Amino acid sequence: MLRKAVVLNPFAQEIFFPGDKYTLEKYGIIAIDCSWAKRQEVFLKKFPGINLRLPILLAANPTNYAKPQKLSTVEALTASLYICDFRREAENLIGIFNWGHTFLQLNREPLEEYRLAKSKGEIHSIEKSYFYC
Repeated sequence: MLRKAVVLNPFAQEIFFPGDKYTLEKYGIIAIDCSWAKRQEVFLKKFPGINLRLPILLAANPTNYAKPQKLSTVEALTASLYICDFRREAENLIGIFNWGHTFLQLNREPLEEYRLAKSKGEIHSIEKSYFYC
């Protein structure tokens, strides 16, 4: 079953979108917890599963605050849950951290738009409107 799970990979070519909800529910989601300093070395390995990158979001963790795509593992999992309309679960997960609510506040608008997107093309357009002005 792991070969069909979604693997959150910041270097993947394909983007995660709400249409991946079925795969997430049926096969699960995998987030690799590693230091950003070692991310290239770690993610150069081929992980079994469907490797997808999240749409661009800003980190709220104290180490990488407001840096695009420098999400902690819990931020990445939270974003994937939120995008697939598991908002309550996303809020509960990120709420464990005292800075967690900041992640949702900082990314409120793009997360909502990503959640409502109907295609990967629409996700790309939303990314551009927020982060490539």
